[in-house]
Amino acid sequence: MPNYKPAYTPEFRQQMVELVAAGRSPSQLAKEFGCHVTSISSWCRTAGVRYCANQDSETQKPLSNPRGPLSFKEREELIALRKKLKRVEMERDILAKATAWFANNND
Repeated sequence: MPNYKPAYTPEFRQQMVELVAAGRSPSQLAKEFGCHVTSISSWCRTAGVRYCANQDSETQKPLSNPRGPLSFKEREELIALRKKLKRVEMERDILAKATAWFANNND
């Protein structure tokens, strides 16, 4: 009788692809779930999920959005959120400087 593993279910493959898209490395997943790293890489390639190929990093970031390019509304929202983040960071820096100034001049 041949000694081979049965084919992985589509649900298992999809779960591996989602984990890679979330930042886990294929090598970590291969060790954890007992499948081969090239299988996971192949499933990711088929699903269009790209990841950093550096095997030394503990977590790997996906290089592209698994759903494809951003829509117009998503791109507008991203631009607005980046502007808001910049403003909030500036406000935080101003408040930190003001706090330090008042702490030093509280005689």
